[in-house]
Amino acid sequence: MGPETSTATLETRKPGEPSPEKPEGSKAGAGDTAKAKDGKQVPAPERKKSTKLSEDKRFKLFSGTANPKLAQAIAEHIGVKVGEAKLQRFADGEVYFQLLENVRGVDVFVVQPTCYPVDQHLVELLVMIDALKRASAARITVVVPYYGYARQDRKDRPRVAISAKLIADLLTTAGANRALFVDLHAAQIQGFFNIPVDHLFASPVLVSYYRDLNLPNLTVVSPDAGGVERARFFAQKMGAPLAIVDKRRTDLNVAEVMHVVGDVEGQTCLIIDDIIDTAGTLVKTVDALYASGAAAVYACASHAVLSGPAIDRIASSRLEQLVVTDTIPLREAAQKLTAPGNNPAHQMPKIKVLTIAGLLGAAIESIHMETSVSTLFS
Repeated sequence: MGPETSTATLETRKPGEPSPEKPEGSKAGAGDTAKAKDGKQVPAPERKKSTKLSEDKRFKLFSGTANPKLAQAIAEHIGVKVGEAKLQRFADGEVYFQLLENVRGVDVFVVQPTCYPVDQHLVELLVMIDALKRASAARITVVVPYYGYARQDRKDRPRVAISAKLIADLLTTAGANRALFVDLHAAQIQGFFNIPVDHLFASPVLVSYYRDLNLPNLTVVSPDAGGVERARFFAQKMGAPLAIVDKRRTDLNVAEVMHVVGDVEGQTCLIIDDIIDTAGTLVKTVDALYASGAAAVYACASHAVLSGPAIDRIASSRLEQLVVTDTIPLREAAQKLTAPGNNPAHQMPKIKVLTIAGLLGAAIESIHMETSVSTLFS
């Protein structure tokens, strides 16, 4: 029995349209050989990459179903089209994926955050990688704006799995040759991979927004000790002092804020985090800062997971505004908080989304053209 056709197809080729195979008269590419006058095989000159990705036949960008809007925005930024592929599911949920264009010898980038439902999107990514590998893609780079299972990066309790390492092994075994991530929960996760990893930070996008907002008497706040390095980087860029909230976690997704380390009285506090999941830590941090005399509290994070009671907690909190990026598509309930006027204290929306399509597009261009990515870190 074939796969269900009710599931949306990413892109399909028009009926009767031939697949974009390599023209017969095209020049030899890297690795091709030609015969000299003496009959000996000599390597053909390596094909030079075009300075424009839209003209480069050795570059393609594909997307899974996790965040197609982000993939489309990246494609528009770098001037290409999202590759044509068909992704469907059998009646029992089994993934079916088929490439609808030739990728032999092509440098392929696959955009797929492993967000909710995490396991479903992860398997999609693995199947896509396998299909590209079997279609003889020259190099497969997985672009994972949000890396699921990143919070399980060590054995902090007896008899638990280090799932972040397991996912790294799965991606590599499936056939990924390179990986591109945004704000990993723990930077050392890069060491779990035996392939090159580029780790981007959303900070440049967030810093630009808050510089334009020009908040008075700003103090940057880390909601826990683990995020101090991230918050310190942000504070240096903003030229602001740093404060830390001492937090004790009692169980999964349960946190108890103890006290604030640093002077926040009369200050506008900006909480910096990488993931907002149930928002329990966030709202308790907000309450602790106000209890310590903060004049106003804002927050920003790279990944808006926003699961469980997160939306209700944010909507009813004293938080002025939460700024997130589009590494993960906002859930429908959260989208209602992005409209202007839903914040009783201000006309600004309670949740604002900034895009990182330009940042990821620039990184993808640099990786393909084999130029430095380090300039994007600042």
